[in-house]
Amino acid sequence: MENLQEQKSKSQQLEELLEGIWKQNPIFVMALGMCPTLAVTVSAINSLAMGLATTFVLISSCLLISIFRNIIPKEVRIAVYILIIATFVTTVDYAIQAISLTLYDALGAFIQLIVVNCIILGRAEAHASKNTPYIAVLNAVGMSIGFTFALFCIGAVREILGAGSLFGISLFGENFQPWVVMLLPPGGFIVLGCWLLFFSYLAKRRMQKLQELEKAKSKSKFKK
Repeated sequence: MENLQEQKSKSQQLEELLEGIWKQNPIFVMALGMCPTLAVTVSAINSLAMGLATTFVLISSCLLISIFRNIIPKEVRIAVYILIIATFVTTVDYAIQAISLTLYDALGAFIQLIVVNCIILGRAEAHASKNTPYIAVLNAVGMSIGFTFALFCIGAVREILGAGSLFGISLFGENFQPWVVMLLPPGGFIVLGCWLLFFSYLAKRRMQKLQELEKAKSKSKFKK
């Protein structure tokens, strides 16, 4: 019985981690956080920087909110959540400014806008406030990986096609003609739309396979 319970708890923990990476990916599935997604993904380095900044804020805020979930009054919980999130965003803002002014200028006001990122506030309200710190952090890690992965996918494609490079390293030589549109706002919409179409196709295929397996199982049971 104990081994069975341990297996169930491990499978639940794995589901919490994988939820944000694939099943409920913040960008490719739930289409949240579109403002920074379209604005800062002109290069892979900007995408990773925004993803890591959001990761720190999301994990830290979910951990703190989960720890104090039974103390925070329900009437002012949203205000408290925003205050906690804003504290960590300010920390990230000063850290990036100290590390690289070039990167700070590239990300611009979108660092401060992490405060109102619906992914973070949504996780705080829907998950961290109702679960233990360990589960809350596990879920936040999964969501962070999913968000960073999505940003990198978009940023890498835009930089490769728009500048012929990745992380500033030239890939195609001097003869490559960059697709300048990829570095402009329309390019962000085009790449995002293509990735959404791709992941929608994968999800549809997965559902079809599950339906086929269920039909095969039902037929085998009927024959027996």
